[in-house]
Amino acid sequence: MVRVAFVHPDLGIGGAERLVVDAALALKSRGHTVRLFTAHHDPSHCFRETTDGSLEVTCRGDWLPRHCCHLGYAFWAYVRMIYVALYLVLLSGAEFDVVFCDQISACVPVLKWSQARVLFYCHFPDQLLTTRRSRLKKLYRWPIDWVEETTTGKAHDVLVNSNFTAQVFRSTFRSLVHVQPTVLYPSLNFSAFDRPPEDLEDVVPPQAKVVFLSINRYERKKNLPLAIRAFSRLQSQLREGERPTVHLVMAGGYDDRVVENREHYLELRRLAEESGVADNVTFLRSFSDAQKVALLSACTALIYTPSNEHFGICPLEAMYMERPVIAVNSGGPLETVIDGRTGFLCEPTPDAFAVKMAHFVRTPGARREMGQAGKRRVVGSFSFAAFTRKLNAIVTRLANSSTRH
Repeated sequence: MVRVAFVHPDLGIGGAERLVVDAALALKSRGHTVRLFTAHHDPSHCFRETTDGSLEVTCRGDWLPRHCCHLGYAFWAYVRMIYVALYLVLLSGAEFDVVFCDQISACVPVLKWSQARVLFYCHFPDQLLTTRRSRLKKLYRWPIDWVEETTTGKAHDVLVNSNFTAQVFRSTFRSLVHVQPTVLYPSLNFSAFDRPPEDLEDVVPPQAKVVFLSINRYERKKNLPLAIRAFSRLQSQLREGERPTVHLVMAGGYDDRVVENREHYLELRRLAEESGVADNVTFLRSFSDAQKVALLSACTALIYTPSNEHFGICPLEAMYMERPVIAVNSGGPLETVIDGRTGFLCEPTPDAFAVKMAHFVRTPGARREMGQAGKRRVVGSFSFAAFTRKLNAIVTRLANSSTRH
């Protein structure tokens, strides 16, 4: 049995949080002792397993600010993560063999004080997730970028979520040529999707026969306007009588504390109105796991708009639910979606997406054939059992290497 601690900055709802929760559940299922540490955990905005007793969660440091006048988000995220690490090492009273941390590597040197082996999961280099349009921003980011690269190299082992991220890791962290990250694909816990779907009468209108679904956080980097513009192009190609039968659902992770979430949600609503499709678009914020299953069950196809996405768990969820995916032809979807078989990979333009969306309107049988192929792919290559086996082997190896030193 290995004692494993997970350190994550904010246990909300998102792909990174889903991976952490699944990793904790996977190791717990193998008989290991698991405990999660975080700086923020809102029971009303989190995954069910963190509140129903499945996982033990300790929250410390939420009193620390997240920003200063909407500035310094990265700096304060580092401070909060280091605080959580200090609590784990100095005040928690618990001992661990392995510490799994992700997103923010600045806490790695602190975690190593505990004598535990530190496993860092790199979803994507943080320094690539922000723009530097001004000299002041470049100056602000320089020490943060240096800390990220230096402390990532201090971990005993590094994992990444895709071959795409592994390539980006090597090209970004030039000083870490000695670090060879291991690819650990996120997975699906199939049992979470094998439940009867909820009723969605208040989300999907009864007259809708073809439903396109977008699931992503309300963040500008997710390129959500592409889904609305493509839907507008599609509507313009349909006959007048067909238009009410084709619907778009924009379901997004939403946190009222995040200014960008609030702003972008309103921007998208305005875009739908300006495009003349507001009556055929439903916006849904902060949905539950059960609602997500119902949305995937009700939709015709998933519209996945981010470019150069690190991995992207939503395409796997859709394919498991036998729904094809229309995604941008870059990043993680290149490793999950098989173009022409489980969905389509497109250039990130409204016209390109609209063409593929029209295919599902005109060819109803395409959804079934591609959906079945998608489920076979997920079950064969991205199962929770395969994820559990690989992660368990990595953690056990790390713990055993600790006993030899």
